[in-house]
Amino acid sequence: MLQVIRKDDESVENLIRRFNKKVIQSGVLTTARQKKYFVKPISKTEAREVAIRKRARKEQKMRELMGNR
Repeated sequence: MLQVIRKDDESVENLIRRFNKKVIQSGVLTTARQKKYFVKPISKTEAREVAIRKRARKEQKMRELMGNR
């Protein structure tokens, strides 16, 4: 459970802003949106493989950029 404690002389807008930031950083909304609809297990493994390939390409691109400097 996320919890935000109000600081002295803090406005409600700032409190809500800090709470929203914590919610986004924790990833609660993204997991809730992902679980909104059923996804077949095969689709999950395919998505993982795509993410692994994408991460590998990104790392390769970064290595190339760092090597050229």
